[in-house]
Amino acid sequence: MTTDQILLFELLSFVFVFLIWGRWRYDLVAFVALIAALLLGLVPKEEAFSGFGHPATIIIALVLIVSKGLSNSGAIELIAKQVSRYAVSLQSHIAAMAGIAATLSAVMNNVAALAMLMPVDIQAAAKAKRSPSLTLMPLSFASILGGLITLIGTPPNIIIAEFRQSSQGESFGMFDFAPVGLACAVVGVLFVALAGWRLLPKDRVSHDSAQELLDVSGYIAELHVPEGSPAIGKRVRDLDESADESDVAIIGLVRRGKRLPGQARLTEVRDGDILVVDAAPEAMDKFVGALKLDYSSKGKDTSPLSSEDMALWEVVVPEGARADGRTAQSLQLQYRHGVTLLGVSRQGKQFRERVRHLEIEEGDVLLLYGANDMLAEISIWLGTFPLAGRSTDLIQRHKAWLAVGLFTAAIATASFGMVYLPVALAVVVISYILFNIVQARHVYDSIEWPVIVLLGSMIPIGGALESTGGTALIADGITSLSAGYSPVVVLVLLMVITMTLSDVMNNTATAVIAAPIAVDIANRLGVSADPFLMTVAVAASCAFLTPIGHKNNTLIMGPGGYRFGDYWRMGLPLEILVIIVSIPMILWVWPL
Repeated sequence: MTTDQILLFELLSFVFVFLIWGRWRYDLVAFVALIAALLLGLVPKEEAFSGFGHPATIIIALVLIVSKGLSNSGAIELIAKQVSRYAVSLQSHIAAMAGIAATLSAVMNNVAALAMLMPVDIQAAAKAKRSPSLTLMPLSFASILGGLITLIGTPPNIIIAEFRQSSQGESFGMFDFAPVGLACAVVGVLFVALAGWRLLPKDRVSHDSAQELLDVSGYIAELHVPEGSPAIGKRVRDLDESADESDVAIIGLVRRGKRLPGQARLTEVRDGDILVVDAAPEAMDKFVGALKLDYSSKGKDTSPLSSEDMALWEVVVPEGARADGRTAQSLQLQYRHGVTLLGVSRQGKQFRERVRHLEIEEGDVLLLYGANDMLAEISIWLGTFPLAGRSTDLIQRHKAWLAVGLFTAAIATASFGMVYLPVALAVVVISYILFNIVQARHVYDSIEWPVIVLLGSMIPIGGALESTGGTALIADGITSLSAGYSPVVVLVLLMVITMTLSDVMNNTATAVIAAPIAVDIANRLGVSADPFLMTVAVAASCAFLTPIGHKNNTLIMGPGGYRFGDYWRMGLPLEILVIIVSIPMILWVWPL
Protein backbone atom coordinates (compact mmCIF):
# COMPACT_ATOMS: atom_id res chain seq x y z
CA MET A 1 0.00 0.00 0.00
CA THR A 2 1.07 3.56 -0.69
CA THR A 3 1.43 6.21 2.01
CA ASP A 4 -1.75 7.95 0.84
CA GLN A 5 -3.68 4.69 1.02
CA ILE A 6 -2.43 3.95 4.54
CA LEU A 7 -3.36 7.46 5.73
CA LEU A 8 -6.77 7.26 4.08
CA PHE A 9 -7.59 3.86 5.62
CA GLU A 10 -6.51 5.17 9.03
CA LEU A 11 -8.78 8.18 8.52
CA LEU A 12 -11.70 5.95 7.52
CA SER A 13 -11.05 3.78 10.57
CA PHE A 14 -11.38 6.93 12.69
CA VAL A 15 -14.70 7.71 10.96
CA PHE A 16 -16.04 4.15 11.42
CA VAL A 17 -15.04 3.93 15.09
CA PHE A 18 -16.51 7.30 16.05
CA LEU A 19 -19.69 6.80 14.04
CA ILE A 20 -20.25 3.43 15.73
CA TRP A 21 -19.30 4.83 19.16
CA GLY A 22 -21.87 7.59 18.71
CA ARG A 23 -20.37 9.87 21.34
CA TRP A 24 -19.72 12.60 18.78
CA ARG A 25 -22.31 13.75 16.26
CA TYR A 26 -21.83 12.03 12.92
CA ASP A 27 -21.70 15.31 10.98
CA LEU A 28 -18.90 16.58 13.24
CA VAL A 29 -16.97 13.31 12.78
CA ALA A 30 -17.28 13.54 8.98
CA PHE A 31 -16.29 17.21 8.87
CA VAL A 32 -13.23 16.62 11.09
CA ALA A 33 -12.24 13.75 8.76
CA LEU A 34 -12.60 16.04 5.72
CA ILE A 35 -10.39 18.74 7.24
CA ALA A 36 -7.81 16.09 8.21
CA ALA A 37 -7.86 14.72 4.63
CA LEU A 38 -7.23 18.25 3.32
CA LEU A 39 -4.35 18.88 5.72
CA LEU A 40 -2.80 15.51 4.81
CA GLY A 41 -3.11 16.26 1.10
CA LEU A 42 -5.44 13.31 0.47
CA VAL A 43 -8.18 15.58 -0.92
CA PRO A 44 -7.12 18.37 -3.33
CA LYS A 45 -8.05 21.84 -2.10
CA GLU A 46 -10.08 22.37 -5.30
CA GLU A 47 -12.32 19.47 -4.21
CA ALA A 48 -12.48 20.49 -0.54
CA PHE A 49 -16.15 21.46 -0.41
CA SER A 50 -17.36 20.04 -3.69
CA GLY A 51 -19.61 17.65 -1.77
CA PHE A 52 -21.82 20.51 -0.59
CA GLY A 53 -22.62 21.44 -4.19
CA HIS A 54 -23.02 17.83 -5.32
CA PRO A 55 -26.41 17.06 -6.95
CA ALA A 56 -27.08 14.33 -4.36
CA THR A 57 -26.71 16.84 -1.52
CA ILE A 58 -28.99 19.37 -3.20
CA ILE A 59 -31.65 16.75 -4.02
CA ILE A 60 -31.72 15.45 -0.44
CA ALA A 61 -32.12 19.00 0.96
CA LEU A 62 -34.96 19.77 -1.47
CA VAL A 63 -36.73 16.46 -0.78
CA LEU A 64 -36.72 17.29 2.95
CA ILE A 65 -38.42 20.64 2.32
CA VAL A 66 -40.98 19.04 -0.02
CA SER A 67 -41.68 16.42 2.66
CA LYS A 68 -42.39 19.23 5.11
CA GLY A 69 -44.87 20.72 2.67
CA LEU A 70 -46.68 17.43 2.20
CA SER A 71 -46.87 17.10 5.99
CA ASN A 72 -48.22 20.62 6.41
CA SER A 73 -50.95 20.06 3.83
CA GLY A 74 -52.55 17.42 6.09
CA ALA A 75 -53.24 15.04 3.18
CA ILE A 76 -51.24 12.21 4.73
CA GLU A 77 -52.79 12.60 8.18
CA LEU A 78 -56.31 12.36 6.74
CA ILE A 79 -55.50 9.26 4.67
CA ALA A 80 -53.87 7.50 7.63
CA LYS A 81 -56.81 8.19 9.96
CA GLN A 82 -59.34 6.94 7.43
CA VAL A 83 -57.43 3.71 6.77
CA SER A 84 -56.71 2.98 10.45
CA ARG A 85 -60.42 3.44 11.25
CA TYR A 86 -61.32 0.35 9.23
CA ALA A 87 -58.48 -1.83 10.53
CA VAL A 88 -60.30 -3.80 13.22
CA SER A 89 -57.78 -6.49 14.16
CA LEU A 90 -54.17 -6.01 15.21
CA GLN A 91 -52.86 -7.71 12.06
CA SER A 92 -55.08 -5.65 9.75
CA HIS A 93 -54.06 -2.46 11.58
CA ILE A 94 -50.33 -3.26 11.20
CA ALA A 95 -50.83 -4.22 7.53
CA ALA A 96 -52.77 -1.02 6.80
CA MET A 97 -50.40 1.35 8.62
CA ALA A 98 -47.29 -0.42 7.29
CA GLY A 99 -48.69 -0.24 3.77
CA ILE A 100 -49.32 3.50 4.11
CA ALA A 101 -45.85 4.04 5.60
CA ALA A 102 -44.15 2.17 2.75
CA THR A 103 -46.18 4.05 0.12
CA LEU A 104 -45.47 7.46 1.62
CA SER A 105 -41.77 6.72 2.10
CA ALA A 106 -41.47 5.98 -1.60
CA VAL A 107 -42.15 9.62 -2.46
CA MET A 108 -41.02 11.54 0.62
CA ASN A 109 -38.47 11.45 3.43
CA ASN A 110 -39.16 8.33 5.50
CA VAL A 111 -38.44 10.09 8.82
CA ALA A 112 -41.17 12.64 8.00
CA ALA A 113 -43.54 9.85 6.98
CA LEU A 114 -42.99 8.02 10.28
CA ALA A 115 -43.33 11.23 12.31
CA MET A 116 -46.77 11.86 10.81
CA LEU A 117 -47.99 8.29 11.20
CA MET A 118 -46.75 7.71 14.76
CA PRO A 119 -49.45 9.83 16.45
CA VAL A 120 -52.17 8.03 14.46
CA ASP A 121 -50.71 4.66 15.45
CA ILE A 122 -50.36 5.59 19.13
CA GLN A 123 -53.95 6.92 19.25
CA ALA A 124 -55.19 3.67 17.70
CA ALA A 125 -53.26 1.70 20.33
CA ALA A 126 -54.79 3.78 23.14
CA LYS A 127 -58.27 3.26 21.72
CA ALA A 128 -57.69 -0.52 21.48
CA LYS A 129 -56.12 -0.53 24.99
CA ARG A 130 -52.90 -2.20 23.85
CA SER A 131 -49.24 -1.24 24.00
CA PRO A 132 -47.94 0.82 21.04
CA SER A 133 -44.77 -1.31 21.09
CA LEU A 134 -46.70 -3.97 19.16
CA THR A 135 -47.11 -1.69 16.16
CA LEU A 136 -44.40 0.99 16.21
CA MET A 137 -41.52 -1.27 15.17
CA PRO A 138 -43.44 -2.75 12.21
CA LEU A 139 -44.36 0.82 11.23
CA SER A 140 -40.72 1.95 11.37
CA PHE A 141 -39.44 -1.02 9.38
CA ALA A 142 -42.13 -0.54 6.72
CA SER A 143 -41.23 3.14 6.34
CA ILE A 144 -37.59 2.15 5.76
CA LEU A 145 -38.57 -0.48 3.18
CA GLY A 146 -40.75 1.99 1.29
CA GLY A 147 -37.75 4.20 0.66
CA LEU A 148 -36.27 1.50 -1.58
CA ILE A 149 -38.95 1.98 -4.24
CA THR A 150 -37.97 5.30 -5.86
CA LEU A 151 -34.95 7.49 -6.46
CA ILE A 152 -36.05 10.09 -3.87
CA GLY A 153 -37.27 7.55 -1.30
CA THR A 154 -34.02 7.42 0.67
CA PRO A 155 -30.61 9.18 0.54
CA PRO A 156 -28.64 6.01 -0.45
CA ASN A 157 -30.71 5.73 -3.66
CA ILE A 158 -29.88 9.33 -4.56
CA ILE A 159 -26.19 8.76 -3.82
CA ILE A 160 -26.07 5.56 -5.90
CA ALA A 161 -27.86 7.22 -8.83
CA GLU A 162 -25.47 10.18 -8.84
CA PHE A 163 -22.45 7.89 -8.53
CA ARG A 164 -23.64 5.96 -11.60
CA GLN A 165 -23.92 9.30 -13.41
CA SER A 166 -20.31 10.17 -12.61
CA SER A 167 -18.88 6.69 -13.29
CA GLN A 168 -20.95 5.59 -16.28
CA GLY A 169 -22.33 8.82 -17.69
CA GLU A 170 -25.98 8.00 -16.97
CA SER A 171 -27.95 8.15 -13.73
CA PHE A 172 -30.60 5.73 -12.53
CA GLY A 173 -34.10 7.04 -13.25
CA MET A 174 -36.85 7.85 -10.79
CA PHE A 175 -38.45 4.39 -10.98
CA ASP A 176 -35.43 2.22 -11.85
CA PHE A 177 -35.37 1.16 -8.20
CA ALA A 178 -39.06 0.17 -8.22
CA PRO A 179 -38.96 -3.52 -9.32
CA VAL A 180 -36.50 -4.56 -6.62
CA GLY A 181 -37.66 -2.06 -3.99
CA LEU A 182 -41.34 -2.88 -4.44
CA ALA A 183 -40.70 -6.63 -4.11
CA CYS A 184 -38.75 -6.08 -0.88
CA ALA A 185 -41.38 -3.68 0.49
CA VAL A 186 -44.32 -6.01 -0.23
CA VAL A 187 -42.62 -9.05 1.31
CA GLY A 188 -41.40 -6.96 4.25
CA VAL A 189 -44.83 -5.49 5.00
CA LEU A 190 -46.41 -8.96 4.87
CA PHE A 191 -43.76 -10.29 7.24
CA VAL A 192 -44.11 -7.55 9.89
CA ALA A 193 -47.92 -7.76 9.74
CA LEU A 194 -48.24 -11.54 9.90
CA ALA A 195 -45.28 -12.68 11.99
CA GLY A 196 -42.81 -9.94 12.85
CA TRP A 197 -44.74 -8.35 15.72
CA ARG A 198 -45.06 -11.76 17.41
CA LEU A 199 -41.25 -11.90 17.85
CA LEU A 200 -41.10 -8.98 20.28
CA PRO A 201 -40.40 -9.77 23.97
CA LYS A 202 -43.63 -10.38 25.90
CA ASP A 203 -42.68 -8.10 28.79
CA ARG A 204 -42.13 -5.22 26.35
CA VAL A 205 -45.58 -5.42 24.79
CA SER A 206 -47.34 -5.48 28.16
CA HIS A 207 -46.29 -1.89 29.00
CA ASP A 208 -47.39 1.44 27.61
CA SER A 209 -44.46 3.80 28.22
CA ALA A 210 -46.32 6.85 26.99
CA GLN A 211 -49.27 6.28 29.30
CA GLU A 212 -46.96 5.65 32.26
CA LEU A 213 -45.20 8.94 31.58
CA LEU A 214 -48.52 10.81 31.65
CA ASP A 215 -49.22 9.57 35.18
CA VAL A 216 -48.01 12.62 37.09
CA SER A 217 -49.78 11.85 40.37
CA GLY A 218 -47.41 12.11 43.28
CA TYR A 219 -45.22 14.69 41.53
CA ILE A 220 -47.61 17.66 41.25
CA ALA A 221 -48.65 19.38 44.48
CA GLU A 222 -50.19 22.62 45.78
CA LEU A 223 -48.27 24.56 48.41
CA HIS A 224 -49.97 27.26 50.50
CA VAL A 225 -48.22 30.63 51.02
CA PRO A 226 -48.82 31.65 54.67
CA GLU A 227 -48.32 35.05 56.23
CA GLY A 228 -44.61 35.79 56.76
CA SER A 229 -43.36 33.61 53.88
CA PRO A 230 -40.26 35.04 52.08
CA ALA A 231 -42.13 34.39 48.81
CA ILE A 232 -44.64 37.19 49.46
CA GLY A 233 -44.05 40.27 47.31
CA LYS A 234 -41.87 38.44 44.82
CA ARG A 235 -42.83 37.56 41.28
CA VAL A 236 -43.18 33.86 40.56
CA ARG A 237 -40.14 33.95 38.26
CA ASP A 238 -38.07 35.48 41.09
CA LEU A 239 -38.52 32.22 43.01
CA ASP A 240 -36.68 30.23 40.32
CA GLU A 241 -33.34 30.32 42.15
CA SER A 242 -34.81 28.82 45.34
CA ALA A 243 -36.82 26.36 43.27
CA ASP A 244 -33.76 25.27 41.31
CA GLU A 245 -31.71 24.76 44.49
CA SER A 246 -34.43 22.44 45.74
CA ASP A 247 -34.96 20.83 42.30
CA VAL A 248 -38.56 22.05 42.12
CA ALA A 249 -40.43 23.52 39.17
CA ILE A 250 -43.16 26.12 39.81
CA ILE A 251 -45.82 25.52 37.18
CA GLY A 252 -48.72 27.69 38.30
CA LEU A 253 -50.39 29.97 40.82
CA VAL A 254 -53.87 29.69 42.38
CA ARG A 255 -55.51 32.77 43.91
CA ARG A 256 -58.89 32.76 45.67
CA GLY A 257 -59.56 29.28 44.33
CA LYS A 258 -58.96 30.25 40.70
CA ARG A 259 -56.00 29.14 38.60
CA LEU A 260 -54.31 32.20 37.07
CA PRO A 261 -53.62 32.04 33.29
CA GLY A 262 -50.47 30.31 32.08
CA GLN A 263 -47.79 29.87 34.71
CA ALA A 264 -48.27 33.39 36.09
CA ARG A 265 -44.55 34.03 35.82
CA LEU A 266 -44.84 37.83 36.23
CA THR A 267 -47.45 37.79 39.00
CA GLU A 268 -46.49 38.90 42.51
CA VAL A 269 -47.10 36.27 45.19
CA ARG A 270 -49.54 37.27 47.93
CA ASP A 271 -50.48 35.93 51.33
CA GLY A 272 -52.97 33.09 50.84
CA ASP A 273 -51.86 32.18 47.30
CA ILE A 274 -51.17 28.58 46.34
CA LEU A 275 -48.07 27.63 44.34
CA VAL A 276 -48.48 24.64 42.03
CA VAL A 277 -45.17 22.77 41.86
CA ASP A 278 -43.66 19.69 40.25
CA ALA A 279 -41.16 17.87 42.46
CA ALA A 280 -40.23 14.64 44.17
CA PRO A 281 -41.29 14.40 47.86
CA GLU A 282 -37.79 15.07 49.28
CA ALA A 283 -37.25 18.09 47.03
CA MET A 284 -40.71 19.41 47.90
CA ASP A 285 -39.93 19.24 51.62
CA LYS A 286 -36.74 21.22 51.05
CA PHE A 287 -38.60 23.89 49.09
CA VAL A 288 -41.36 24.13 51.71
CA GLY A 289 -38.73 24.69 54.39
CA ALA A 290 -36.79 27.28 52.38
CA LEU A 291 -39.84 29.50 51.69
CA LYS A 292 -41.78 28.62 54.84
CA LEU A 293 -44.74 27.22 52.94
CA ASP A 294 -47.52 24.85 54.03
CA TYR A 295 -48.88 21.79 52.27
CA SER A 296 -52.31 22.54 50.84
CA SER A 297 -55.11 19.99 50.80
CA LYS A 298 -57.23 19.79 47.70
CA GLY A 299 -60.55 18.22 46.83
CA LYS A 300 -60.83 14.96 44.96
CA ASP A 301 -62.37 16.57 41.88
CA THR A 302 -59.70 19.22 41.37
CA SER A 303 -56.38 18.92 39.62
CA PRO A 304 -53.42 21.29 40.00
CA LEU A 305 -52.81 20.88 36.27
CA SER A 306 -56.31 21.81 35.17
CA SER A 307 -56.59 25.08 33.32
CA GLU A 308 -58.27 26.01 30.06
CA ASP A 309 -55.13 27.46 28.52
CA MET A 310 -52.68 24.78 29.77
CA ALA A 311 -51.89 21.36 28.35
CA LEU A 312 -49.62 18.33 28.61
CA TRP A 313 -47.74 17.32 25.44
CA GLU A 314 -45.65 14.25 24.74
CA VAL A 315 -42.95 14.78 22.13
CA VAL A 316 -40.20 12.50 20.85
CA VAL A 317 -36.63 13.72 20.20
CA PRO A 318 -35.23 12.81 16.76
CA GLU A 319 -31.57 12.72 15.84
CA GLY A 320 -30.12 16.20 15.36
CA ALA A 321 -32.90 18.02 17.25
CA ARG A 322 -32.07 21.20 19.15
CA ALA A 323 -32.99 19.40 22.38
CA ASP A 324 -30.58 16.51 21.71
CA GLY A 325 -27.65 16.67 24.15
CA ARG A 326 -29.12 19.61 26.10
CA THR A 327 -30.86 19.91 29.46
CA ALA A 328 -34.14 21.72 30.20
CA GLN A 329 -32.12 24.09 32.33
CA SER A 330 -29.65 24.96 29.54
CA LEU A 331 -32.54 25.39 27.10
CA GLN A 332 -34.19 27.72 29.65
CA LEU A 333 -37.55 26.19 28.83
CA GLN A 334 -39.32 27.57 31.87
CA TYR A 335 -37.54 30.90 32.20
CA ARG A 336 -37.78 31.99 28.56
CA HIS A 337 -40.71 30.02 27.21
CA GLY A 338 -42.90 29.26 30.22
CA VAL A 339 -42.80 25.53 29.45
CA THR A 340 -41.92 22.91 32.06
CA LEU A 341 -40.30 19.54 31.41
CA LEU A 342 -42.23 17.23 33.76
CA GLY A 343 -40.74 13.89 32.77
CA VAL A 344 -38.57 11.92 30.38
CA SER A 345 -39.09 8.37 29.13
CA ARG A 346 -36.00 6.57 27.83
CA GLN A 347 -36.23 2.98 26.57
CA GLY A 348 -39.24 2.36 28.81
CA LYS A 349 -37.63 3.91 31.91
CA GLN A 350 -39.19 7.05 33.37
CA PHE A 351 -37.13 9.89 34.85
CA ARG A 352 -38.85 12.39 37.16
CA GLU A 353 -36.30 13.33 39.82
CA ARG A 354 -33.89 16.09 38.82
CA VAL A 355 -35.29 15.83 35.32
CA ARG A 356 -34.42 19.45 34.56
CA HIS A 357 -30.74 18.55 34.89
CA LEU A 358 -31.00 15.39 32.77
CA GLU A 359 -29.20 15.50 29.41
CA ILE A 360 -31.79 14.76 26.72
CA GLU A 361 -30.94 12.05 24.19
CA GLU A 362 -32.31 11.19 20.76
CA GLY A 363 -35.24 8.78 21.06
CA ASP A 364 -36.35 10.24 24.43
CA VAL A 365 -40.02 11.02 25.00
CA LEU A 366 -40.49 14.34 26.80
CA LEU A 367 -43.56 15.32 28.80
CA LEU A 368 -43.98 19.09 28.41
CA TYR A 369 -46.42 21.28 30.31
CA GLY A 370 -47.30 24.80 29.29
CA ALA A 371 -49.71 27.14 27.56
CA ASN A 372 -51.63 25.30 24.83
CA ASP A 373 -50.92 27.94 22.20
CA MET A 374 -47.18 27.86 22.96
CA LEU A 375 -46.50 24.13 22.96
CA ALA A 376 -46.77 23.70 19.19
CA GLU A 377 -44.22 26.47 18.59
CA ILE A 378 -41.89 25.16 21.31
CA SER A 379 -42.08 21.63 19.88
CA ILE A 380 -40.96 22.99 16.49
CA TRP A 381 -38.22 25.08 18.12
CA LEU A 382 -36.92 22.04 20.00
CA GLY A 383 -37.00 19.99 16.79
CA THR A 384 -39.28 17.36 18.34
CA PHE A 385 -42.30 15.46 17.00
CA PRO A 386 -45.62 15.37 18.94
CA LEU A 387 -46.91 11.89 19.81
CA ALA A 388 -50.56 12.88 19.61
CA GLY A 389 -52.52 14.50 16.82
CA ARG A 390 -52.28 18.26 17.26
CA SER A 391 -54.28 20.75 15.23
CA THR A 392 -51.84 23.59 14.76
CA ASP A 393 -51.87 26.52 12.37
CA LEU A 394 -49.23 24.76 10.27
CA ILE A 395 -51.71 22.11 9.09
CA GLN A 396 -53.50 23.52 6.04
CA ARG A 397 -55.83 20.75 4.92
CA HIS A 398 -57.52 22.89 2.27
CA LYS A 399 -54.20 22.97 0.39
CA ALA A 400 -53.71 19.20 0.39
CA TRP A 401 -54.58 18.66 -3.29
CA LEU A 402 -52.51 21.67 -4.33
CA ALA A 403 -49.45 20.30 -2.50
CA VAL A 404 -49.90 16.82 -3.94
CA GLY A 405 -50.57 18.17 -7.46
CA LEU A 406 -47.43 20.33 -7.54
CA PHE A 407 -45.29 17.46 -6.31
CA THR A 408 -46.80 14.97 -8.77
CA ALA A 409 -46.22 17.37 -11.68
CA ALA A 410 -42.57 17.75 -10.68
CA ILE A 411 -42.00 14.00 -10.44
CA ALA A 412 -43.72 13.43 -13.81
CA THR A 413 -41.68 16.06 -15.65
CA ALA A 414 -38.44 14.82 -14.08
CA SER A 415 -39.24 11.16 -14.84
CA PHE A 416 -39.82 11.93 -18.54
CA GLY A 417 -36.58 13.89 -18.72
CA MET A 418 -38.33 17.19 -19.39
CA VAL A 419 -36.79 18.93 -16.37
CA TYR A 420 -33.64 18.10 -14.37
CA LEU A 421 -34.78 16.56 -11.04
CA PRO A 422 -33.15 19.13 -8.70
CA VAL A 423 -34.69 21.95 -10.76
CA ALA A 424 -38.14 20.30 -10.65
CA LEU A 425 -37.93 19.88 -6.87
CA ALA A 426 -36.69 23.46 -6.48
CA VAL A 427 -39.79 24.70 -8.38
CA VAL A 428 -41.99 22.73 -5.95
CA VAL A 429 -40.20 24.27 -2.95
CA ILE A 430 -40.64 27.79 -4.36
CA SER A 431 -44.32 27.08 -5.05
CA TYR A 432 -44.85 25.76 -1.52
CA ILE A 433 -43.37 28.98 -0.13
CA LEU A 434 -45.44 31.22 -2.44
CA PHE A 435 -48.66 29.39 -1.51
CA ASN A 436 -47.59 29.42 2.17
CA ILE A 437 -47.74 25.61 2.38
CA VAL A 438 -44.29 25.87 3.94
CA GLN A 439 -43.75 29.10 5.83
CA ALA A 440 -40.61 30.93 4.75
CA ARG A 441 -39.32 31.05 8.33
CA HIS A 442 -39.56 27.25 8.59
CA VAL A 443 -37.85 26.37 5.29
CA TYR A 444 -34.40 25.90 6.76
CA ASP A 445 -35.85 24.13 9.81
CA SER A 446 -37.12 21.45 7.41
CA ILE A 447 -33.62 20.46 6.35
CA GLU A 448 -31.63 17.93 8.38
CA TRP A 449 -28.40 19.89 8.35
CA PRO A 450 -26.34 17.14 10.03
CA VAL A 451 -27.16 14.87 7.04
CA ILE A 452 -26.15 17.63 4.60
CA VAL A 453 -22.84 18.21 6.42
CA LEU A 454 -22.21 14.46 6.60
CA LEU A 455 -22.79 14.00 2.87
CA GLY A 456 -20.89 17.13 1.89
CA SER A 457 -17.92 15.94 3.94
CA MET A 458 -17.95 12.28 2.92
CA ILE A 459 -18.25 12.76 -0.86
CA PRO A 460 -14.70 14.21 -1.25
CA ILE A 461 -13.34 11.47 1.06
CA GLY A 462 -15.09 8.83 -1.04
CA GLY A 463 -13.56 10.38 -4.15
CA ALA A 464 -10.10 10.27 -2.52
CA LEU A 465 -10.60 6.60 -1.66
CA GLU A 466 -11.26 5.90 -5.33
CA SER A 467 -8.47 8.12 -6.76
CA THR A 468 -5.79 6.68 -4.44
CA GLY A 469 -6.69 3.09 -5.35
CA GLY A 470 -8.20 2.34 -1.93
CA THR A 471 -11.44 1.04 -3.38
CA ALA A 472 -9.46 -1.27 -5.67
CA LEU A 473 -7.70 -2.76 -2.64
CA ILE A 474 -10.99 -3.41 -0.82
CA ALA A 475 -12.55 -4.82 -3.99
CA ASP A 476 -9.53 -7.10 -4.43
CA GLY A 477 -9.97 -8.37 -0.86
CA ILE A 478 -13.66 -9.17 -1.38
CA THR A 479 -13.07 -10.90 -4.73
CA SER A 480 -10.15 -12.87 -3.27
CA LEU A 481 -12.34 -13.98 -0.38
CA SER A 482 -14.89 -15.34 -2.86
CA ALA A 483 -12.38 -16.58 -5.46
CA GLY A 484 -13.68 -19.51 -7.50
CA TYR A 485 -17.32 -18.75 -6.75
CA SER A 486 -20.00 -17.29 -9.00
CA PRO A 487 -20.44 -13.49 -9.17
CA VAL A 488 -23.79 -14.13 -7.48
CA VAL A 489 -21.91 -15.22 -4.34
CA VAL A 490 -19.87 -12.00 -4.49
CA LEU A 491 -23.13 -10.07 -4.78
CA VAL A 492 -24.53 -11.74 -1.66
CA LEU A 493 -21.26 -11.13 0.21
CA LEU A 494 -21.33 -7.43 -0.76
CA MET A 495 -24.93 -7.13 0.46
CA VAL A 496 -24.16 -8.76 3.82
CA ILE A 497 -21.10 -6.55 4.38
CA THR A 498 -23.00 -3.37 3.44
CA MET A 499 -25.99 -4.32 5.60
CA THR A 500 -23.70 -4.95 8.57
CA LEU A 501 -22.05 -1.54 8.15
CA SER A 502 -25.43 0.18 7.83
CA ASP A 503 -26.65 -1.45 11.05
CA VAL A 504 -23.97 0.32 13.07
CA MET A 505 -23.32 3.55 11.16
CA ASN A 506 -25.22 6.13 9.11
CA ASN A 507 -26.64 4.72 5.86
CA THR A 508 -25.62 7.82 3.91
CA ALA A 509 -21.95 7.32 4.84
CA THR A 510 -22.27 3.59 4.10
CA ALA A 511 -23.54 4.29 0.56
CA VAL A 512 -20.80 6.85 -0.15
CA ILE A 513 -18.06 4.37 0.82
CA ALA A 514 -19.62 1.22 -0.66
CA ALA A 515 -20.63 2.60 -4.10
CA PRO A 516 -17.09 2.89 -5.58
CA ILE A 517 -16.17 -0.49 -4.08
CA ALA A 518 -19.16 -2.07 -5.85
CA VAL A 519 -18.06 -0.70 -9.23
CA ASP A 520 -14.46 -1.86 -8.68
CA ILE A 521 -15.67 -5.39 -7.86
CA ALA A 522 -17.80 -5.48 -11.02
CA ASN A 523 -14.87 -4.30 -13.13
CA ARG A 524 -12.61 -7.00 -11.67
CA LEU A 525 -15.20 -9.67 -12.42
CA GLY A 526 -15.79 -8.28 -15.92
CA VAL A 527 -19.56 -7.89 -15.37
CA SER A 528 -22.06 -5.02 -15.35
CA ALA A 529 -21.77 -2.63 -12.41
CA ASP A 530 -25.54 -2.02 -12.23
CA PRO A 531 -26.49 -5.10 -10.14
CA PHE A 532 -23.68 -4.29 -7.70
CA LEU A 533 -24.80 -0.67 -7.34
CA MET A 534 -28.39 -1.81 -6.82
CA THR A 535 -27.18 -4.24 -4.16
CA VAL A 536 -25.49 -1.40 -2.27
CA ALA A 537 -28.62 0.76 -2.58
CA VAL A 538 -30.82 -1.93 -1.03
CA ALA A 539 -28.34 -3.02 1.64
CA ALA A 540 -27.40 0.50 2.80
CA SER A 541 -31.05 1.26 3.58
CA CYS A 542 -31.92 -2.03 5.27
CA ALA A 543 -30.75 -1.38 8.82
CA PHE A 544 -33.07 -3.37 11.08
CA LEU A 545 -30.80 -4.91 13.74
CA THR A 546 -30.17 -1.87 15.96
CA PRO A 547 -31.82 1.41 16.97
CA ILE A 548 -28.78 3.36 15.73
CA GLY A 549 -28.71 2.06 12.15
CA HIS A 550 -31.56 4.28 10.97
CA LYS A 551 -33.19 7.44 12.36
CA ASN A 552 -36.63 5.83 12.30
CA ASN A 553 -35.47 3.03 14.59
CA THR A 554 -34.17 5.63 17.05
CA LEU A 555 -37.39 7.64 16.81
CA ILE A 556 -39.62 4.76 18.00
CA MET A 557 -37.34 3.64 20.82
CA GLY A 558 -38.81 5.93 23.50
CA PRO A 559 -42.51 5.78 22.53
CA GLY A 560 -42.32 1.99 22.15
CA GLY A 561 -40.27 1.43 25.29
CA TYR A 562 -37.85 -0.75 23.30
CA ARG A 563 -34.42 -1.92 24.44
CA PHE A 564 -31.33 -2.04 22.22
CA GLY A 565 -31.56 -5.82 21.96
CA ASP A 566 -35.21 -5.89 20.85
CA TYR A 567 -34.60 -4.88 17.25
CA TRP A 568 -32.73 -7.94 16.00
CA ARG A 569 -35.63 -10.24 16.94
CA MET A 570 -37.75 -8.83 14.13
CA GLY A 571 -34.89 -7.28 12.17
CA LEU A 572 -32.70 -10.34 11.55
CA PRO A 573 -35.41 -12.44 9.84
CA LEU A 574 -36.39 -9.35 7.85
CA GLU A 575 -32.83 -8.75 6.63
CA ILE A 576 -32.54 -12.41 5.60
CA LEU A 577 -35.86 -12.09 3.73
CA VAL A 578 -34.58 -8.97 1.94
CA ILE A 579 -31.47 -10.86 0.78
CA ILE A 580 -33.54 -13.82 -0.42
CA VAL A 581 -35.96 -11.58 -2.34
CA SER A 582 -33.67 -8.82 -3.61
CA ILE A 583 -30.76 -10.81 -5.07
CA PRO A 584 -32.87 -12.80 -7.59
CA MET A 585 -34.85 -9.63 -8.45
CA ILE A 586 -31.66 -7.63 -9.01
CA LEU A 587 -30.23 -10.34 -11.27
CA TRP A 588 -33.50 -10.54 -13.21
CA VAL A 589 -33.94 -6.78 -13.72
CA TRP A 590 -30.23 -5.92 -13.91
CA PRO A 591 -28.46 -9.00 -15.33
CA LEU A 592 -24.72 -9.50 -14.97
